[in-house]
Amino acid sequence: MSSMFDDDGSEGVLLADATNAFNVLNRATALVNLRYLCPPLATFTINIYRSPAKLFLQNGTFILSSEGTTQGCNLASPWYCISLNPLISALSEADCAQIFFADDGASVGKLLAMRKWWDILCEVGPGLGYFPNGKKSVLIVKPGLENTASSIFKDTGVHITSEGQRYLGAPLGTDEFKKQYVSQQVETWAQELTDLSDFSTSEPHPSFSAYIMGLSKRWLFIMRTTKDISGLFQPLEDIISSTFIPKTISNQLTPNNRKLLSLPARHGGLGIFNPVEIADFEYTSSAAATAPLSKIITGQKTQFDPESLHLLKRDLVSAKSEMLTTKRLSQTKAEELVREALPPTEQRFHQERTRRGSSIWVTSLPPKEHRFNLNKQEFWDSMSLRYCLELEGRPPNCPCGKPNTTEHSLSCHLGGYVQLRHNEIRDLTANLLKEAGCRDVSREPHLLPITGETFRLKSANTANDARLDVAARDFWLPMDKIYTDVRIFNPLAPTNSAIPLDTALKRHEDEKKRCYNERVLEVEQSCFCPLVFSVTGALGNEAEKFYRRLAKLLADKTHQAYSDTIRYIRQRLSFTLLRTTVISLRWHRGNKFTKTRQYKSELNDINLLYNTFNSTKFNQF
Repeated sequence: MSSMFDDDGSEGVLLADATNAFNVLNRATALVNLRYLCPPLATFTINIYRSPAKLFLQNGTFILSSEGTTQGCNLASPWYCISLNPLISALSEADCAQIFFADDGASVGKLLAMRKWWDILCEVGPGLGYFPNGKKSVLIVKPGLENTASSIFKDTGVHITSEGQRYLGAPLGTDEFKKQYVSQQVETWAQELTDLSDFSTSEPHPSFSAYIMGLSKRWLFIMRTTKDISGLFQPLEDIISSTFIPKTISNQLTPNNRKLLSLPARHGGLGIFNPVEIADFEYTSSAAATAPLSKIITGQKTQFDPESLHLLKRDLVSAKSEMLTTKRLSQTKAEELVREALPPTEQRFHQERTRRGSSIWVTSLPPKEHRFNLNKQEFWDSMSLRYCLELEGRPPNCPCGKPNTTEHSLSCHLGGYVQLRHNEIRDLTANLLKEAGCRDVSREPHLLPITGETFRLKSANTANDARLDVAARDFWLPMDKIYTDVRIFNPLAPTNSAIPLDTALKRHEDEKKRCYNERVLEVEQSCFCPLVFSVTGALGNEAEKFYRRLAKLLADKTHQAYSDTIRYIRQRLSFTLLRTTVISLRWHRGNKFTKTRQYKSELNDINLLYNTFNSTKFNQF
C-alpha cells in the first residue's frame, strides 16, 4: 500500500472502516453466497450458523444471536472474508486499486475514482452487513490536494489529512509522519523496557523470556513494514546496553560482548539484537520475501487458475527460502567475526555454546509445571557459566582443599553432585521411555553373568555384577531390548579441554562401547547405546540418534507433532543438566575430614538420649 500511495499517478489513499463489522454480518445472505463461493466450507459453516447462537449474560440468562459471526469461532475470519467477495467484485467498477483485510478496506488512486469507490461501498455494503463508518475512515492525500479532497468528500464524514495514518499496525503517509509515529512507539517501548529491567532484578528469567518472546517482537513488525527508520531505534539500544543487559544478564559484560549477545542462541548469543543494526536488513528481507504477493496486489489480479496458484506458491516458497538463506549467511558471518575477536580462553566456551542442544534453555519459556523456571541465582550462574564470567559470592577454596574454580566445581565428587547429575539424566531417560510406551523399562539392570564367553577387546567389562543404567524393550524393534549407559563429562577438565568438543564426545562414546558393547551384543543378544553428554548440554551422536527415536515413539503415542516432541525432550534434558550443573557450583559439599565414626558416635548419642527420654516418661506413669 505504501508503494502504491507513493506512485506519481495516485492522489491519495482512502482507508475505510465499518461499524461493528463482524457482529452485523448478514448471516442469511452470507450462508447462501458461501454455497457458491466456497462449497468445501459451506456445509460445515451452515451446520454451525443455521440456528441462532446463545450468548450468555452475567446474570445467567442468554440472548439469541441471529446476525454476524460468533466471537471465538475459528470460522469467523475466513467466512467473513469470503462473504465480502461480492462487495469487492462490485467495487472493482471504480477506476482505482483496492485492498481488503477483513473489514479494513483501502483504495488508492485519483480522488474522483475513490469517491465512486466510496459510493459503491455505501450502496452495496449494507445489504451484506457491511456498514461504512465515515467517522472511522480516513483519506490521506498528497500535499496541496486538501481543498480538492474536501470538496469531493464533503458529505461523507471522512476525515481528510495530508500527513498520514496508522494502517494495519504500520504508519502510512509522509516521511515526517512515519518518523513521528515510530518515535512515539519507541518512546513507549523504551519505558516498558525500563520497567522490565527493574523487574528483572528479582525475576531475571521471566524478564528475559518476556523480552525475547514478546517485547522485542513488537518493533520487529515496524522494522519490516517501514523503510529508513534505523536511527530512530537508538534510544532502545541505549537502554538495552546500559540497563537491561547489566540488570538481567550480568554486570560483568563489557561493550565488546554486545555483538556476541546479539547473535541468535544457536550461534552462541542470546538473541538480544541491536535494533539500530538490523532495522534496514529486516525491511529488505521482508520486502524480498513478500515480493510475489506485492506484485499481485499492485497488479490487482483477482482470478487464478490452478496453474497460476501453483506458480504463486512456488514463487513464495522460493522467495522465503532465499531470504532465510541470506539471513543465515549473514548470521554465520557475524558469528565468525565475533569468534575471531574472542580471546583464546573463551574459544572453547563458544564452541560449547554453539553445539546443538546447549542453548535450547535460552529460547524456552519458563513454565513452572515443567520445571523450566530458574530462580535469579540459578539464572545468573547459568549466564556466567555460558559466557565464562566470574561466579561471585563463592568461597575461594573447596572443602576438599583445592581452589574453588568453575572447572573444579564441575568435577569435584565431594557432596555427590557428579553422581546426582548422572542419576537425574538416567531417571529422566527411563521415565521418557515409559511415557513412549516401551515395555520392561528398568533402572540399573544387571547383566547376565559370564559363563566361559571370551571377548575380543581386553577392555570389555567381564564382572559378574556388572550393570548398566537403563534397559527397555520395543525401542528399535518389537520385543528387542536396548541397554543404555549415561556419561556426563566436564569439557573444561584438562583431559577434555585440549581436544575439540566433537572429538571429546566421540572419545567418551568409544570408551563406553569398548567396555559394554561386545558383551551386550554377544551375551545379552541385545543392542547397546552410550548416552554421552557434556555438562553444558551437548549430546554425542549416539545420544542424538537415541533421543530422536524416542521422540518419534512418543509423538506417535501422544499424537503430537514430531518437532514439538523432540523440542520438549531436548528442553527437559537441557534443564535437567543445567539445574544439576548450577547446583554443583554453590551447594554445600560437607567436610572432607569428617570421619564416619564421628557420625556413628553422634547417632549413638541421639539414640541414648531418645531411649532415656522414653524410659523417664514411662516411669512417670
